[in-house]
Amino acid sequence: MEIIVRALVVFTFLWVVTRVVGRASLAEITTFELLIYVTMGDLVQQAVTQQDYSLTSAVLAVGVFALLTIALSYVSWRWPRLRPVIRGTPVMVMRGGEPITEAMRRQRLTMEDVMAAAREQGIRRLAQVDLAVLETDGKISFFEADSSHRSGASDRPANE
Repeated sequence: MEIIVRALVVFTFLWVVTRVVGRASLAEITTFELLIYVTMGDLVQQAVTQQDYSLTSAVLAVGVFALLTIALSYVSWRWPRLRPVIRGTPVMVMRGGEPITEAMRRQRLTMEDVMAAAREQGIRRLAQVDLAVLETDGKISFFEADSSHRSGASDRPANE
């Protein structure tokens, strides 16, 4: 029973840490940060199992983490009002080709980050961007002012 309680406490702590770290940070992890997270994983294991290396303890700890992940997903689906608390909300970081500096500052997002994301999506100039949104997964979605050249299906009949 103690392992279940420890797993619950550590899961909650890790969930809070990932919410505090921020979306932009989670989307682009450096090698150093990856090493920190791997090390943190080992420390979490020690905190949850108290050096108990039995198969039962491992199954219990992983099972509790899995159940809590499923529970958060269910709560997010069942009660949409809680979804922003659990998953976060998208944040508008550009409008009309101009950055929204206050939103970018709150998200710890630099213009260099925005420009790099725009280049990755084939956008040459930020003046082309009508709207840029920092999604809950840390990626930035761009909407161009004139996106008619990127539309899917043609309005013309196929036999023209």
